[in-house]
Amino acid sequence: MPSGRTHDRITVLSVVPITILFYFIFRRKELILWFGLSYIFSGLMFGPDLDIYSLQYKRWGIGRWIWLPYQYSFKHRSFLSHGFLIGTIIRLIYFFVIVMIFTIFINMVIQFFLGSTYNWWILFTTNYNKLRAQYLEEAVTIFLGLELGSMSHSISDTLVTNFKRLKTKFLKTK
Repeated sequence: MPSGRTHDRITVLSVVPITILFYFIFRRKELILWFGLSYIFSGLMFGPDLDIYSLQYKRWGIGRWIWLPYQYSFKHRSFLSHGFLIGTIIRLIYFFVIVMIFTIFINMVIQFFLGSTYNWWILFTTNYNKLRAQYLEEAVTIFLGLELGSMSHSISDTLVTNFKRLKTKFLKTK
């Protein structure tokens, strides 16, 4: 398995070619930035190694505690953390649930101390529906960037592991 720094190099060196490929496939200049940034974010901070004490985990700084339940829930390199599509989907759902719990808590504290009477759920659903209709292409682009950044990590893990196994097997036969 490559080191965290090797994964970082792979991410940084592959972002430009992957983003150019994205452009030639979809022909949307206005989405290139979203794709490239989400690819880099996934490779450096939102990738499969959040299931262990890794560089990705450490980069969350004081907020890294939010990933502890995730680490306790998933075995390292399992299909659920490193798997195609499923790993990114689970991390996104997990992250949004944590953000929602935190937001609800902060909202309740504000309502309690300031006596506010607005309904946060109506505010959320109204804005969510507007955003979903207006920014669907951007959301899909960001998801593709997150997934491909994650897959660059998982693919490099698999390739290096298989290479080491072949190398060991070859050396044992000599």
